[in-house]
Amino acid sequence: MALRNPAAEEDPAAARASEPRPSPLEAERSVLRRRQSVRSVLVGAASTALLGGLLVTVLVGSPGWERVRETFFDAEVARTALPAVLDGLWLNLRLLLFCALGALALGLVVAVMRTLRGPVFFPLRALASSYTYGFRGAPLIIVLYLLTFGVPGLRLENTPSVLVLGGIALVVTYGAYIAEVFRAGIESVHPSQIAASRSLGLTYPQTMRWVVLPQAVRRVSPPLLNDMVALQKDVGLISLAGPIDAIRAAQIATAQSYNFTPYIVAGVLFVLMAIPLVAVTDWVTVRAARRQSAEGAR
Repeated sequence: MALRNPAAEEDPAAARASEPRPSPLEAERSVLRRRQSVRSVLVGAASTALLGGLLVTVLVGSPGWERVRETFFDAEVARTALPAVLDGLWLNLRLLLFCALGALALGLVVAVMRTLRGPVFFPLRALASSYTYGFRGAPLIIVLYLLTFGVPGLRLENTPSVLVLGGIALVVTYGAYIAEVFRAGIESVHPSQIAASRSLGLTYPQTMRWVVLPQAVRRVSPPLLNDMVALQKDVGLISLAGPIDAIRAAQIATAQSYNFTPYIVAGVLFVLMAIPLVAVTDWVTVRAARRQSAEGAR
């Protein structure tokens, strides 16, 4: 039990004076580390500036640069196309939200189905395995065409809109990838934890809910977020089915102006939309690596 120092609590200066001071050797090491950090930043900035300047010089000095600049980087065309592309991007954002939730839910259900034990669950395991094998191998664009053009061709009553069918194509395709990520996380939990939970009286669903899944989701958070980054880009493929999203709006503006700058505008907006998610992914990845290193050092 630590002893209290009333004088230090009343006088902050006394509290600072009572703190242990680093040794001269540790202080010298701290100064050296700071100098190395500053030197690394300066060298990195200089090398980046040098490489960037070299690329700009080669690009601007190329014979066809003026033609490329007029065709792809026209500021006036960009200002004209920006409002329509932004309206289309709002559709991409909404589609991303619903497709991400749907793919996560579907992937989790399929992963749990694949990890069920016992011969009675063989049909569910076989169905889940067939689904993951099939949709992980099928190109997304093929699935998109089949659902958005094939299903309406059946002329069934109450057929969903093309936008909904395109979202379903994204969900079932990414659900297969996410299912394998979840399954890897579930199987990474040691079987002794499941046995201990069952010995305490928890049922299998309760064990999965309170013991296995929390650990599995935490362990696979980085790859899950990477899949969300990929999904954020692929929602632009919905334009192939006809809805006017950012890519389709850029295509319409390009057809009107005979200039490809609207595509650059749409690409920049997609990059800006991805930056927060990429930053969160990097932060979670670094945090998971630090946790794993700390656990391995014990």
